[in-house]
Amino acid sequence: MNTADVIIVGAGAAGCVLAARLSEDPARRVILLEAGGRDSNPLLRVPLMTGLLLRSAYANWSYVTESEAGLGGRTAKIPRGRVLGGSTAINGMVWARGRPADFDGWAQSGLRGWSWDDALAGYRRIERFQDGESEIHGGSGELPITDAAVEHELIDAFIAAGRQAGHRASTDFNAPPCEGVGRYHFSIAGGRRWSAAHAFLRPAAGRKNLRVVTRATARRVLLDGTRATGIAARVDGRDEMFHAPDIVLCGGTINSPQLLMLSGIGPADHLHEHGIAVAADRPGVGRNLHDHVLVRVEHACTKPITLQSLTRIDRAAFALLRALVSGTGPAASFPLAAGIMARSDPALEEADLQSHFLPGLTTATLRVPFLAGPLRAGDGHGFMANISQMRPESRGSLRLASADPSAKPLIHMNYLADPRDREVLRRGVRILRDIFRQPAFDPYRGAELSPGPAIASDAELDDWIARTADTVHHPVGTCRMGLATDFGAVVDDRLRVHGLTGLRVADASVMPRITSGNTAAPSMLIGQRCADFLRSGE
Repeated sequence: MNTADVIIVGAGAAGCVLAARLSEDPARRVILLEAGGRDSNPLLRVPLMTGLLLRSAYANWSYVTESEAGLGGRTAKIPRGRVLGGSTAINGMVWARGRPADFDGWAQSGLRGWSWDDALAGYRRIERFQDGESEIHGGSGELPITDAAVEHELIDAFIAAGRQAGHRASTDFNAPPCEGVGRYHFSIAGGRRWSAAHAFLRPAAGRKNLRVVTRATARRVLLDGTRATGIAARVDGRDEMFHAPDIVLCGGTINSPQLLMLSGIGPADHLHEHGIAVAADRPGVGRNLHDHVLVRVEHACTKPITLQSLTRIDRAAFALLRALVSGTGPAASFPLAAGIMARSDPALEEADLQSHFLPGLTTATLRVPFLAGPLRAGDGHGFMANISQMRPESRGSLRLASADPSAKPLIHMNYLADPRDREVLRRGVRILRDIFRQPAFDPYRGAELSPGPAIASDAELDDWIARTADTVHHPVGTCRMGLATDFGAVVDDRLRVHGLTGLRVADASVMPRITSGNTAAPSMLIGQRCADFLRSGE
């Protein structure tokens, strides 16, 4: 029962797509191992639950970074989904595929099969776009992609103000030039979240050749010399071995490199520190870690029309019940519906900043059952927009804390270490301030709460950024793709681990450079491409 043709470790964005695609062939036996439980809790389907899920320990690995110098010595929480669907079960559901230049850049570095044309073909296999099939979107895939369903006069004001500030109107941030002000697409349909598990695993659940094992934490890759032969896992408290000629790690940017290092695949000197026998010296494992970092510009609102109204427990409870029963109401959508993609410098060829607007203050101020966090002085009716650099330059690393598989790894994101990242964020703050100054916000604009009018110079903004910047929850890169001649690369362009046979990695960790925007869609694409490679024998 523990033998298959392919073992997939991790039922997240990539793993769910990969398991569904490979099991389409009834002759191929697939085992999918997931450390978390099943996604049966109906609250996981409610879109506005995202804020609570990202901050709670439920269905969450709840990782925390080491002290970050770029954040003034603060740590940052790194939520990662621990449930069928992985982070797609707890994230903001924004469907952002990345820019053509992101993928063409990968291909130009020598990675075959990763150009924009290749990526677009994969995306079209995944998508069930609300407007049907087109040259740029798929219409018959498993994952519904819809426009933001939120209607709010402050969202309309933000889009109008963006146009007044000189930003072009955008009806589709996933279509070139991927720039302007407009609304995002979401993996939401019928007022329900569509995680990778719901879209891909559920339709495949009845296949006799697909076995999904939950509460199964992988502890090491089994090796016979340089060949991977299986996975040692702890399943509901007992040790089990799973065997297959093809092993694919889809644990994500934190878990996949950790599992490789626990298995003796990684930087030899670091493995020796923890008494782990070296099976393959791959110094790039755990390196190249990077993430999108955001800051928020917040204003008081002069009208009582914001999400602050949901802080009343009776209103919150009714919204939650309505979403659960009918898939309608304020809890049945994700309120960060509109935003901008803009250039920090007009001389740039493409936008390098991404923003999301919220008709409320930061999500940390809203109350349970949706969101958590103590109210701050001055919190009340307000609105905000975040902004992040889509292609950061700073790089961090991940290392083992010990040889114990249950010990969480040491995560050093090295946020804002490169001064170019801080400069781009400063420019982003000024772009948002310019938008909020426009006439469209005159009926609503109260005092600027953050950064605050007293903070204006580069030095003042840098200090404020260090005190308030946060992650967008998009870590990537710790098992990056690269050529065999690149000793820092972990996998090749077919996602095979260099120096080993029968072992691949397919998740956001393989990105050599982060895509421009949210990373759930590119992670699903990586699962799709891995399935293509395995099915074609590459």
